[in-house]
Amino acid sequence: MKLGFFTMPIHPLEKDWRQSLKEDREAFLLADELGFSEAYVGEHVTDRAENITSCAAFIAWLAAATKQIKLGTGTVNMPNGHPAAIAASIAMLDHMLDGRLIFGISPGGLLSDAELFGNLEADRNAMFLEAINQVLAIWDGKPPYNLKGKYWNISIEKTLIEDIGQGFIAKPLQRPHPPIVVTAVAPFSKGVTEAAARGWEPISANFLMPAWVKSHWPKYVEGCARVGRPADPANWRVAKSVFVAKDAATAKAYATDPDGPYVYYYRSLFTKLKRNGRVELFKTRRDQPDDEVTLEQVCEKLIIYGTPESVADQLLAFQEDVGSFGTLLYAGKDWRDREFGRRSMILMAEQVMPRVNAASARSRDAAG
Repeated sequence: MKLGFFTMPIHPLEKDWRQSLKEDREAFLLADELGFSEAYVGEHVTDRAENITSCAAFIAWLAAATKQIKLGTGTVNMPNGHPAAIAASIAMLDHMLDGRLIFGISPGGLLSDAELFGNLEADRNAMFLEAINQVLAIWDGKPPYNLKGKYWNISIEKTLIEDIGQGFIAKPLQRPHPPIVVTAVAPFSKGVTEAAARGWEPISANFLMPAWVKSHWPKYVEGCARVGRPADPANWRVAKSVFVAKDAATAKAYATDPDGPYVYYYRSLFTKLKRNGRVELFKTRRDQPDDEVTLEQVCEKLIIYGTPESVADQLLAFQEDVGSFGTLLYAGKDWRDREFGRRSMILMAEQVMPRVNAASARSRDAAG
């Protein structure tokens, strides 16, 4: 199992924006130093807590400072931008990273962003599909493009000057395009099936109960089977909220502190999902009444914490429950305590993952 990083940062509202951006960047640089295989960053325009407003701009800030890690948009919310602008910016970013870019895409989940960009009442899934289809057509095509859709029309018919390069939209370094991933946030996600059929890979979100994470694999298999593509667990990424400390008491105190970054993270998400009528993501069974779902239950089920030995055991039990997957994405949190935040990532890379992979190898040997 590989170790990656995914941050949809939720910072205290009163925290200086410069500080939170600096700390988020430092976490990515640390992940690169520790050998994390890939790292993703989300974006929202209308959220003071989730305050990275452009994942592409943030990744550009990291490009020259990172060496080996692949960096992913997590995600570009396709209905909120113009497909041609997205195609051009992602193409440039792939060149800046010398081909280390992963293109994460979604219809967007923050309703205030949807309202801002005028698509709150629109079919954002349809907009998402049209946008990504046009991006891929741009990268595969040439001027004047002449792409006509319900939401966007793309043409450079009148102003094309081929001999000086005017009218050309940039193509990415990776051909035909960077790897595409989609975030899966719904139980039994149909989007996972459609993505798999198109050669895209899923990321199961870190705010889903294990039963709903488990539901994503058969949907992925279904999509792969539709096009005769092998369903490889190595392509499945799963995000988890994890805190590792040298001793159990410290781990429990920090991860369960009502004022700490882990509980704060889920309190913010719990409030958003409940008010937006999506609390089912936090249910342990589909028929569970809404009023039975509590923040305490959510934190108990979704935060893994402890010593390196304990966390490794919990992750192995989680994998046994949901099935084999290729990359564990360590979910970034606010660094209320910078040293605790850094130390957890270091212990995860240097002590937890070697234990997990050694135990998995022993299981394979015993079975084979």
